[in-house]
Amino acid sequence: MLEIFERLAAAGIDLLPAEIPTHFLLVRGGFVSLVERRDKGFGNIGAPGLMVEQGFAALVWRGGEAYFVGKGYERRAEAEEVAALRAFDRELRACLEG
Repeated sequence: MLEIFERLAAAGIDLLPAEIPTHFLLVRGGFVSLVERRDKGFGNIGAPGLMVEQGFAALVWRGGEAYFVGKGYERRAEAEEVAALRAFDRELRACLEG
């Protein structure tokens, strides 16, 4: 586990304290991903999204355009944000899957 936490820290990914007994909340640069808690650490990695005031906003595609959509929230995603979200997801998976 220590090795995983070191990789996360090196990638600038933080573990947020959250009272979610079934998942960890991992964040970087406003992006967030829920990761399943398992007895010996981390489990399945959820799809990343944007953390907004209203909660979680998923990246969805409509007619070839990207949007962040959540409960009471919707806005077009910029190309740079899509690239940064994908990089976060890739690096998070690399950290957790070794």
